[in-house]
Amino acid sequence: MKILVIGAGNMGLTYAEGMSKSKLLKKRNIMVLDTSEEKLEELHENPQFDAFDDLKKCAPEADIIFIAVKPYHAESVFLKLNPLVKPGQIVISIMAGVTMETIKNLTGLTKIVRAMPNLPAQIGKGLTSFVASKDVTRIELLTIESLLDTTGKSVLVSDENFIDASTGISGSGPAYVFYFMQSMMEAALKMGFTPKVSKVLVAQTFTGAIELFNQNELSPNSWMDKVASKGGTTRAALDSMENNNVGELIKEAAFAAFERAVELGKEKVHV
Repeated sequence: MKILVIGAGNMGLTYAEGMSKSKLLKKRNIMVLDTSEEKLEELHENPQFDAFDDLKKCAPEADIIFIAVKPYHAESVFLKLNPLVKPGQIVISIMAGVTMETIKNLTGLTKIVRAMPNLPAQIGKGLTSFVASKDVTRIELLTIESLLDTTGKSVLVSDENFIDASTGISGSGPAYVFYFMQSMMEAALKMGFTPKVSKVLVAQTFTGAIELFNQNELSPNSWMDKVASKGGTTRAALDSMENNNVGELIKEAAFAAFERAVELGKEKVHV
């Protein structure tokens, strides 16, 4: 099995490096295509990959074509791929808002997977939700799941709508966490802590809370009840958030990302 990754940006390289460690692949069975001379130089020095700058030299050889370019490059890439692909090849796209129908119409391929990764994939802690067209077989789905799992965890969803929805939760979600962390760090600085100590206080607090959550069956609400005693400091903080409608604002933010993902899918893909 040979895989072609189109686009050697952060996410493209993250998946290329992750998949190169898969037991499903033999050495140098990952081809990476990019048009940047600087990036190609970097790729040529990497013994895990074969680097290309011309689709004609690599697309026909691939069993799986993994597309990791910006959505505004979609039409250009698909139209170049169209005369080069052959029936049976699988396309995996991580482009936000580019629908499976669009991919099918522009490439002519019918085995299509649309996936939504997130930033922690870069450190092997990512979450990738994915959906597949009906022509992708069960065995192929298991292979794809295994490849996506090389960067963390993957979740197969039943409907393409859930890809847009997962954009609002897991895809954009790390930014919400960073937003909350930044606010807490700024509060720590205002209280007199140094930047270094502020970062440790906030980072370890998040790490510890997440580990507690992952290692138990309790809901976030249950954990809050455990931490917050009546009339105590934590209850004062939680009451302040409730009074300021923070919970509803977070939900609105997640839906704003979801709705924007849907809008992107409706917009005409352009070069």
